[in-house]
Amino acid sequence: MTLVSSRSAATAADLFPVQELRAQFPSLARAGEFVFFDNAAGAQLPQQALDAVQHHLLDRNAQRGGRFRHSIAVDRTVDNGRQAIATFLNARRPEEIALGMNATSFIRTISLAIGQSLQERDEIVVTDLDHEANIGTWLALAPFGAKFVWWKMRANGNLYVEDLLPLLSERTRLVAVTLASNTLGTIINVRAVADAAHAAGAEVFVDAVHFGPHGQIDVQAFDCDYLVCSGYKIFAPHMGFLWGRYELLKALPTFREEFILDEPPFKIEAGTFVYENVAGMEGAIRYLASIGEWLDTDSGRDAGDEPSRVSSRLRSAMAAIRTYEQHLSAELLRVLTDCGAQIYGIRDPAQVERRVPTVCFNLPGITPAAVSEAAAVANIGIRDGHLYTPRLMERLGLPVATGAVRVSLVHYNTVAEIHRLGDALRDLQQGKRA
Repeated sequence: MTLVSSRSAATAADLFPVQELRAQFPSLARAGEFVFFDNAAGAQLPQQALDAVQHHLLDRNAQRGGRFRHSIAVDRTVDNGRQAIATFLNARRPEEIALGMNATSFIRTISLAIGQSLQERDEIVVTDLDHEANIGTWLALAPFGAKFVWWKMRANGNLYVEDLLPLLSERTRLVAVTLASNTLGTIINVRAVADAAHAAGAEVFVDAVHFGPHGQIDVQAFDCDYLVCSGYKIFAPHMGFLWGRYELLKALPTFREEFILDEPPFKIEAGTFVYENVAGMEGAIRYLASIGEWLDTDSGRDAGDEPSRVSSRLRSAMAAIRTYEQHLSAELLRVLTDCGAQIYGIRDPAQVERRVPTVCFNLPGITPAAVSEAAAVANIGIRDGHLYTPRLMERLGLPVATGAVRVSLVHYNTVAEIHRLGDALRDLQQGKRA
């Protein structure tokens, strides 16, 4: 079936085969009635990703670089994973993809390299909306002589490029910004950020970790300079990957053992990473591409080379996921509003295209921990605390020690699960009043 753009979001969401896709995730069936609403901390894995991990461990569990068949197969696993991620991000070449343990370590690797090459451009723009990993790693460059400029969000939980423009100058080296807030769910127009930064001669570093499972990431369309993601948010095992413009990665000073080539991506990949998790990431991308093949018979799957076919399927898949998740966002906002929740950030269901289905809130008179505990009793997994954004909590006027409640959905979640959460919150409120 084909998702037609002229149809309403509700109609398109009705076409989304959520039950069929849920059947691809063994953990959902094994969990029974449990509801996974903590996907921002890590999503579940489809069978294709699980099979890829198992196949690697059973049939090619060896170190790469050898002459025997198991080792040669590992080389192929790494190459296939790198190519799949390059296709997922629409990178210009697979050598722009570095594989590793997590996004935070890659942010630190790039920040250290930039810290060693600041020169007259010594200012770095950071935001008060970002995950601390994309703030603290840059602030740690103060001993290198780095200066910092704060790009602050407005009261509606969004960052505006017009507020960034006066912060940019001939001293700006880099703007570090998220693609989507891991706490508020706000989506940032990173292409507009890149246009502004590049006009000032600066570079842009994008943290796409939270946006990864929710929509298409296109580094060429974004025109950013560096971007990081985490596989475990995108239906894969725990791993991270970095994209960077090849010429920039080539120029950066990075640590490498002497026998490692001073070329991307090898100069960025310090030490041995977990090969089976790279295999799992490639399996997760194959799963996402299969959604595009399933939903859109006109996706051009028979045209072009394999990366082109996969790219076309991924575009269809992520567009369908975005449409379905906007429906989830609208319903989640409606249910939380009916429960009297204080929602932080974008709360208007008519503006769901500006967010992902991650909602941060508090219930009046009830601690965030009590809300999460009540949800857990009702067999629903959500999260509370500062959510790795302590500066954002302070900006919202919330104690960092207690923070807020976060509900984070992905495409295998359903409206019925949202209603179960609403019932649990109302039961909690009634119990507090009794």
